[in-house]
Amino acid sequence: MNSSDRQHRLAYVYAALAVGFWATSATAFKLSLAHVGQLPLLLLATVVSTGVFFAYLVVTGRLTLLRTFTRKDYLWSAGLGLLNPFLYYVILFKAYALLPAQEAQPINFVWPLTLVLLSIPLLGQRVRLTSIAAIFISFLGVVVIATHPGKPADILDVRFSNGPGVLLALGSTIIWALFWVVNTKDRQDEAVRLFVNFAFASAYILILVLALGQVRIGDWKGLLGGVYVGLFEMGVTFLVWLKALKSAKTTAHVVNLIYLVPFLSLLVIALVLGEKILPSTIVGLLFIVAGIVLQKAWG
Repeated sequence: MNSSDRQHRLAYVYAALAVGFWATSATAFKLSLAHVGQLPLLLLATVVSTGVFFAYLVVTGRLTLLRTFTRKDYLWSAGLGLLNPFLYYVILFKAYALLPAQEAQPINFVWPLTLVLLSIPLLGQRVRLTSIAAIFISFLGVVVIATHPGKPADILDVRFSNGPGVLLALGSTIIWALFWVVNTKDRQDEAVRLFVNFAFASAYILILVLALGQVRIGDWKGLLGGVYVGLFEMGVTFLVWLKALKSAKTTAHVVNLIYLVPFLSLLVIALVLGEKILPSTIVGLLFIVAGIVLQKAWG
């Protein structure tokens, strides 16, 4: 086996690790939010992630790349950090506080389609009617998950189980997609950029927490949850996923594994949180994934 093949196999190992970690995120959010407020949880997780990125830069000898950052680069990171992780996770955590995990996680998974929609006005990309049809299929899945129809005809009687929670979950996809649209113009090293982004975001969240007087972390379970989210939703997993993308012969080889996340996540939600997975959740998730797959095939 040559070095190229070994690297490609290693890419699958990295991707599998990332998928496994992300599959636990929804459960970790719900468990943590039961013991600590949304902002303290985000502050702790972001600080832990920033520490992970800093350690990675030191170990790999990339810390010196910070010298290449200009004032414009730091301003760019200040803006990116405002989008993600600051705004994205503030909105996402609130959605998880309002919705069952089995609803929030699949709805949040429509971000690839939100990315396509945002690419039209922001990047000037053209979208075919077939892609629009695929997007409609996925958003139909969102409606199914959010309304729990007992039979197909009930979909027409739209009554969301928690309207604000659904809107927040969908809103988080806009922030995440906007972050990646803007990120396409970035030429800095990804790991260095992540460190600077998260450092700025940590400062934003700290200021907000102090201003609102929400400094209390909670009990040890809340502390442990924040560390876990910081390590395995953000820090370590972001780096592992970047390694997977760089090691693969083509990104398509590993990106398709991401479709396993929502299904594995439902399994973890059922086993750990004890949520009874509704048939509407399964059907809606199938619609969402089908729409994403079709959009890639037709787009």
